[in-house]
Amino acid sequence: MDGNGRQKIIGANWDVTDDISVRDELERAKVLAETRNTELETIRTRLEFNALHDDLTGLPNRRYLDETLARRSGTAGLAILHIDLDRFKQINDTLGHRAGDFMLGHTSAVLRSTAGPADFVARIGGDEFVIVSPFEGNLCRLQAMATRIIDQLRAPVHVDKTPCRVGASVGIAFDARSDCDATQLLQNADMALYRAKSNGKNRYEFFTIELQDQIVVKKRVSDEILASLERGEFIPYFQPQFDAQSLDLAGLETLARWAHPLEGILPPAAFLAIAEELDVVSAIDAMVMEKALDHMKALGASAPKISFNISVRRLSDPELMTKLDRLPIPPEKISFELLETIFLDESEGDLAANIEALRSRGFGLEIDDFGSGHASVIGLLKVKPHTLKVDRALIKPIVENREQRQLVEAIIGIGHSLGMKVTAEGVETSAHIDLLRDMNCDLLQGFALAKPMSYTDLRGFIAREDWRR
Repeated sequence: MDGNGRQKIIGANWDVTDDISVRDELERAKVLAETRNTELETIRTRLEFNALHDDLTGLPNRRYLDETLARRSGTAGLAILHIDLDRFKQINDTLGHRAGDFMLGHTSAVLRSTAGPADFVARIGGDEFVIVSPFEGNLCRLQAMATRIIDQLRAPVHVDKTPCRVGASVGIAFDARSDCDATQLLQNADMALYRAKSNGKNRYEFFTIELQDQIVVKKRVSDEILASLERGEFIPYFQPQFDAQSLDLAGLETLARWAHPLEGILPPAAFLAIAEELDVVSAIDAMVMEKALDHMKALGASAPKISFNISVRRLSDPELMTKLDRLPIPPEKISFELLETIFLDESEGDLAANIEALRSRGFGLEIDDFGSGHASVIGLLKVKPHTLKVDRALIKPIVENREQRQLVEAIIGIGHSLGMKVTAEGVETSAHIDLLRDMNCDLLQGFALAKPMSYTDLRGFIAREDWRR
């Protein structure tokens, strides 16, 4: 109370303007933080999507596939289809990458429409795609999926009014067990895809244990071929050729053999196909030629001529002449055998230039296995070989078959009319020798006179003149 007896009230005058400003600022900060968190989450989600998906098609990529397979390993049955486009590189090379990108997009659309709602579709690189699908034992469903994919991708698609066809090969692997290994299943599908492409493309193949065994053997043989090349284990064998009238030794054909460290001497059938896939045939040929020429120098005058088979790849080598100019014996003692299937009617570029260079340097040219391929008389005139070697399949029946004799006699006549000598391969009996002499064949080669042999055996064979017995 004051001095006059009145009650005194004490109060405060509050200014709330600052409080309101602080609250607003806090609210704005909260909204801004939430917005930034949302933006960060959006960025994180986008980065994660990009890391797991293919930019061009939007399909899951190889990383996403690997994560999916890791999650599905040990679960109930699974099937994997591995798809590879067959003619994609040609489209890229001829029509450009824009057309190639369009076809990849088209392929992803086909796969999406073919796959079921529980299937996982991924592009794992280049022109390769994978479908991971639950599997409960229904093989017909997998076959139907593969067939539909192949049929739809084989149909033409227009890119800028230009029809494009790609085609596809499909490898299929499945495992109905409850603890299947998804990663191994992908490897199995890849093996089946390799078989599909090897068997002609535009088809599907299922993985089998037999296929796995073949792949394992092929891998082992591939490794052994490469190791043997490093160790110099490919060697020449020689099959002598003889003058038909005198039976004098006229030449030697060089044949490649593999001196396998465990299995002994192996013929080309044991390694040639795999060597071609490894792209080492030329290296094997070069090794065999070098060794054979060393032997030829040692034989001297007892071996008048030596011949070598030459592949299309080696014959097309722009450095071939430079390498041959360094050979240790004169060109006139060396002959090269060209397979009839080297497309004599269409030879051009380095192939044609090297054929002409061989001739101009004095090397002999022979057409091997004549009558087994498709060389025409026009092709012979173009290549102008020195010798025709008539295929053994034509020679073998001449003893019993009159029409076959007439055919061989006609070939010999054509060869002579074009200024060429004629060698008969597959001479197996004395009756062959007598008939071919009567036909005026020039040279004979076959088991009736000599089998292919090592250099050591050849030296004794020549010294003893075993063939005259």
